[in-house]
Amino acid sequence: MRIFLLPALALILALGACQTTTQTTRSESPAATKTMTALTYPVARTVAQTDDYHGTKVADPYRWLEELDSADTRAWIQAENKITFDYLGRIPGRDRLKNRLTELWNYERYTSPEHYGDRYFYTRNDGLQNQAVLYVADSLEGTPRLLLDPNTLSADGTIALKGWAVSDDGKHVAYGLSSGGSDWEEWHVLDVDAGKDTGDLLKWVKFSGASWRRDGTGFFYSRYDEPKGGNSLKTANTFQKLYFHRLGTDQSDDLAIYQDAKHGDWLFGGDVTDDGRYLVITASRFADDHNRVLYRDLAKKQSEATIEVVLGDWDASYRFLGNDRHIFYFLTDNDAPRYRIIAVDSRNPGKALWKQVVPQATETLQNARIVNHGFIAEYMKDAHSEIRRFDLKGKLLGTIPLPGLGTASGFTGQTRDTETFYTFSSYTTPPSVFRYDLKTGSGSLFRQPKVAFDPTRFETQQVFYTSKDGTRVPMFITARKGVARDGANPTILYGYGGFNIPLQPAFSPALIAWLDLGGVYAVANLRGGGEYGREWHEAGMKTHKQNVFDDCIAAAEYLIREKYTSPQKLALRGASNGGLLVAATELQRPELFAAAIPQVGVLDMLRFRDFTIGKAWESDYGSVDNPDEFKALFAYSPLQNVKSGVDYPPTLIITGDHDDRVFPAHSFKFAAAMQAANPRGRPVLIRIETRAGHGQGKPTAMQIDETADVYAFILKAFGMAH
Repeated sequence: MRIFLLPALALILALGACQTTTQTTRSESPAATKTMTALTYPVARTVAQTDDYHGTKVADPYRWLEELDSADTRAWIQAENKITFDYLGRIPGRDRLKNRLTELWNYERYTSPEHYGDRYFYTRNDGLQNQAVLYVADSLEGTPRLLLDPNTLSADGTIALKGWAVSDDGKHVAYGLSSGGSDWEEWHVLDVDAGKDTGDLLKWVKFSGASWRRDGTGFFYSRYDEPKGGNSLKTANTFQKLYFHRLGTDQSDDLAIYQDAKHGDWLFGGDVTDDGRYLVITASRFADDHNRVLYRDLAKKQSEATIEVVLGDWDASYRFLGNDRHIFYFLTDNDAPRYRIIAVDSRNPGKALWKQVVPQATETLQNARIVNHGFIAEYMKDAHSEIRRFDLKGKLLGTIPLPGLGTASGFTGQTRDTETFYTFSSYTTPPSVFRYDLKTGSGSLFRQPKVAFDPTRFETQQVFYTSKDGTRVPMFITARKGVARDGANPTILYGYGGFNIPLQPAFSPALIAWLDLGGVYAVANLRGGGEYGREWHEAGMKTHKQNVFDDCIAAAEYLIREKYTSPQKLALRGASNGGLLVAATELQRPELFAAAIPQVGVLDMLRFRDFTIGKAWESDYGSVDNPDEFKALFAYSPLQNVKSGVDYPPTLIITGDHDDRVFPAHSFKFAAAMQAANPRGRPVLIRIETRAGHGQGKPTAMQIDETADVYAFILKAFGMAH
């Protein structure tokens, strides 16, 4: 399992982060008419901290902000939040924005049904529920029954259902809950017939799913040892282990299946094949695409079973798709930077005996599933979806037609199933669920949500622009039909550019609210992402990371040159790795933007590896231990490149005081440095959320509040708040 930084559009349009003992308050509507006053930032003391990297001495004067629970840090957080929420609450029109966002968010949202035994399982949010609810139905036409409602588990809606796995007979559901947006999860088991928990409880689970044995006796999962001293935030996560949990037993009795005492940065995922014969173990090195694959024959007793290596050279990415007895199928970029499907005989897995099933195409093969004894292959053509079907020998069976330029995903089902379900969405099309009959080759709309807007008023166009070094880069631009190209449109540019993750069209009610304001929304498919396979990714990694910022700068210049907008009406936004993108880009070219929103960003590139899962990201960013990679990191690291007296654009930094994915001190230190560099300049604020994590599982109410704040801040910076 690869652990990367969050890119999902549905979340990046409304992100925040985690738990605090400091409670924040905001000014309500009456305050919106008050005159803005000059900002006086809290004093952030400095310390004489200097580190030596290959002979280069680097000061770190705000190191003390890494002590998240110290009295000084807590006082600084409280003071910063008071300034920020007072400022945001006084922006005219902020409450009207929130009301419109609430109206748009109030629509039904479903996941694709998953078929186990004689039952279908899916989640549904009725509109404004903070968390989605798990349901089961005995047939597609049957009345659904509520199985688990996370909204009843906490008063503030911050306990989220993070993952779930159904036993093959449909009688049990293993499910993981997280609190306050944490990556840490507790797993439980639900008896579907009884509609209640079995009492099974698994703790210290992180970056793991669950895979049941086909006899329903238990499931495989991965976890860490309990952090020493109970510090689950600052402690680096190392030495994950794969276990088997037998239903009805205590976690202390779980059987250790696989671990590696020499490699603390390895992660392990276990998947039981559809025929129940094998446990396929994927070992990965955090966010690195390269991995190895092993397996165990489950037909043998534990005392007799050995774990065999299938693919072990760490030379490429191998994603297990399924098997036909001893033949294992993999999606891989080995000798195929845009991916292909191969067949490997698990009894004799040498590369010379591999068989190519589906060759590399011009388009990037993003994912594949084996359903009805054939492949459903998800391709990306310039970052939007195309779906093709093949038999297990690689013969093209046809395509699955899509309703337009957008993103199709899901394609649930097992080898034996004759139907599959998937969702389709675009920037102006809310996720609709489709059913496809694999025997007849016919599809039908299964569920379609209704949102309070007219999609025919808007359109998405894909354009291509040229980056600094001549590279052709795609960008989606969504706006009202016939939008005037007069340079006056309020515009948000969004980017990510990392970890081999593509940005594909996706719906968000937050986006529609922006379009309602007459706004333009642009998404640039920067290098470092996965839009065009391995080569596109590697062109934005490590010592080539500056290419990502150059691509983003070129996107902004294109929007200005083509008169979609102007520097006075252009905001730059991104989250996580995208937060790094925003901060680095605004420091390099501040004159291009009227506002910058770096959210839960990786902003201290010299110390990111020292906290939580940060060491995972060395595969993409590089390491300060390597002199050349340190030089590249130091050259763009936002914290170390803030310059005094520069007129940076208004900046709203967003984080949470206990985000356990990207350590919040990244944002704390960057905010302190930016405020000190130009204390009388344009606003630099930090919004520190409570009871939310890196983004996943954030309650609906929090998403709406945060989006209203972000849009109000941007419109204020544009001179358009009213």
